[in-house]
Amino acid sequence: MDAGLSSLDGAIQACEQAAIRVQLSLFVPSSVGAQLEPFRWVLDPVQAKLIPAHVTLCREDEFAGLSLEALQARLDAAEAAVIELRFGPAEVFAGHGVLLPCVAGSQAFQDLRRRVLGSEAVREHAPHLTLAHPRNPRAVGNTAAALAELPADLNIEFSVVSRIEQANGSKWRILQRYPLRKRER
Repeated sequence: MDAGLSSLDGAIQACEQAAIRVQLSLFVPSSVGAQLEPFRWVLDPVQAKLIPAHVTLCREDEFAGLSLEALQARLDAAEAAVIELRFGPAEVFAGHGVLLPCVAGSQAFQDLRRRVLGSEAVREHAPHLTLAHPRNPRAVGNTAAALAELPADLNIEFSVVSRIEQANGSKWRILQRYPLRKRER
């Protein structure tokens, strides 16, 4: 086989593989989502169409070698419990991106990341809710006036980890849901 053809086949295969993204996410429950989604459709309808409001727990590069069985076992463990995160006022980033930063509950989020990834040596990933992504075109409704209407203090309880997939830039779809255990009060 021609060496050039072989490397072209490899490049095509790499592109095809790169076109599929998988991550672990914490979706905002519908009771709170009903409050956030209208803002997301105004601030960034492209992102709102692709995926509901969520916090990314782990990106694909972090858990690529983890089997589904190992993931299930780690989430079934007694310590994998529902987490509560509190989000503060909106912040603008990278021009027209908008996020709600987590202002309380980050330790529980980091603990869940360490549990899922099976390591204490996990890179820090600040939990946040992205309402407008800077890779998408700036929406007409992405204005200072719209940002002023956003909630400045939002408590959200996350009780399910979802493994999700996006193929070729299309809408994300849920592959599996992993319920977290209720906290004992």
